[in-house]
Amino acid sequence: MGCTYRMGIHWYRRDLRIADHKVLRAAAQACEAVCPLYVASTYHQRQPWTGPNRQQFLADSLASLAASLRTIEGRLIVRHGPAVAAIGTLIVETGAQAVFFQQDPDPHGRAVELAVAALCHDLGVAVHAIHDVSLHAPDAVLTGGRQPYRVFTAYFKTWLQAAKEPPVPKVGGLHTPPHIASEPLPTLAGWGMPPPSASLLPAGERAAGERLTEALGNRMGKYHLQRDLPALPGTARVSQDLRFGLLSIRGLYAGVVAAREAAAPAAKEGFQTFLKELAWREFYFAILRHFPEVLEREFAPQWRGLPWDEPDAKLAAWQLGSTGFPIVDAGMRELLATGHMHNRVRMITAMFLTKDLHYDWRIGEAWFMRHLVDGEIASNNGGWQWCAGTGADAAPYFRIQNPWSQTARFDPLGSYIKRWVPELSLAPPEKFLNPPADRRPIAADYPLPILDHNAERRRTLAIFQRHKAQQG
Repeated sequence: MGCTYRMGIHWYRRDLRIADHKVLRAAAQACEAVCPLYVASTYHQRQPWTGPNRQQFLADSLASLAASLRTIEGRLIVRHGPAVAAIGTLIVETGAQAVFFQQDPDPHGRAVELAVAALCHDLGVAVHAIHDVSLHAPDAVLTGGRQPYRVFTAYFKTWLQAAKEPPVPKVGGLHTPPHIASEPLPTLAGWGMPPPSASLLPAGERAAGERLTEALGNRMGKYHLQRDLPALPGTARVSQDLRFGLLSIRGLYAGVVAAREAAAPAAKEGFQTFLKELAWREFYFAILRHFPEVLEREFAPQWRGLPWDEPDAKLAAWQLGSTGFPIVDAGMRELLATGHMHNRVRMITAMFLTKDLHYDWRIGEAWFMRHLVDGEIASNNGGWQWCAGTGADAAPYFRIQNPWSQTARFDPLGSYIKRWVPELSLAPPEKFLNPPADRRPIAADYPLPILDHNAERRRTLAIFQRHKAQQG
C-alpha cells in the first residue's frame, strides 16, 4: 500500500513515547518520511501553573525520547518559541504535506490546535488531529440524551461498558531526513527556571514501563486495601507517566485487565478499583471539555460567590508544612521534597486549605500545579473543587475531613508523618491523633496547631449554610 504523503510532521506534545502510539503510527503509515517535532514553547512563562519539578521531568523525558527515536530511524527536531510559528517554519523547510498531532484535553492546547489547523489550511497542508490521551474522547461518553455527565457514578457505568481500543503495534521506521536542523533540547536554564528542589523519579518511556511492570506485579492486586495508606507503596505511581504520555493509556488498561484476569480471586478487586481511577481521570477530562469555565469559577452555580478569606501568614504555614497538624505538614513536605503527594493526603491538605483556613480553592490549585510532576489541569481542578465542595460530583459541603481522625484511620502508627516531618521522629504516634490537650508542642521544634479544627469546621458550615440561604 503506497504512502499518501512524501513528508509529514508529527508534532509531539504530551505523548513522549514511540511504543503503542496511535498518532505516530498513523504518520508513519501515511508518509514516506516523518519529521518528529517538539516545540518548547514559552507558555509557562505567562502562567504560574508549572515549575522546575515538572519542567525538569519533561526535559528528561524529551532526552529519553530523542534516544528512542534514533532506534526507529527518527530524529527529534526541537524548536523553541510559539508552536504555530515553529510548525509553519518547519513546513516550509521540509516541504511537509501533512501535520499529525495528539489532541490536547485542555482549553489552551485546543486553542493552539485551532491556530495550527488554520495555518495549515492557508498553506495547503493536511491536518490529522487524533484523540489519543484517554481511552474515550471527552465527547464519547454521554448520557442517553447525548449530554455530558455531571455526576461520576453514572459516567462510570457508561464508561465501563464502552468498548476500549487495544494497543497498536510499534512503528517500524520514520526515515527522518538527516539534514533537518534541530535546536538544543530544552533545559531549565533555557526556560529561565532554577534547578528543581525535589528529588524526581527517573523520566522516559523505559522508566515508565518499569514502574508499570512493578505496579502490576506488586501493587495493584492490593490497591483496594492499601491505596489510602500513605506509609505504604500502595499506589501505582504512574500518574506522571500518563501525564506526559510515557505510557499509553490503552497499554495501561490492557495490562491491568490482563493482570486482573490472571490474578487470584482476592486480588481481582484491587485491579478493578484501579480501573475506576482511570475513569475518574477521563471524567475530569470530559468536565473540562464541556465546562471549561471550571478553571475560573465553581462548577456548581449555587456555590459561586462564596466569601473566601484573604490569605495571611497561615498560607505560608500550609505551603511549607508548618501548620502544627502532622498529617497536613507531612503531605506538604512530601510535595516539596518529591514533586508528588499521596492521593489521600492531597484530599486532607486540600480540605484543610478550603475548610479550615477558608482560602479560595484556586490558591491551592495553583500551588499544586507549580509543584506536582504529575500536574494535570483537569484532574487537579476536579480534585480541588471536589474537596472545596463546589465541583462535579462534589463532596457535600458538610463533609469536612478532620486531620486528626484521618491520621487515626490512615496513618495510625505515624510512619508516613515521621518520614516527612523528622522533628516528630521520636514522638509517640498517639500524639498525632488529637490536638495537644495541654497546649504544649508535640516536639520541642514543632509548632502548635495554627487553628482549632472544630471551631473552623463550625465556621465553614455556617458560611455555606448562609450562602445557600442567600441563593434562595
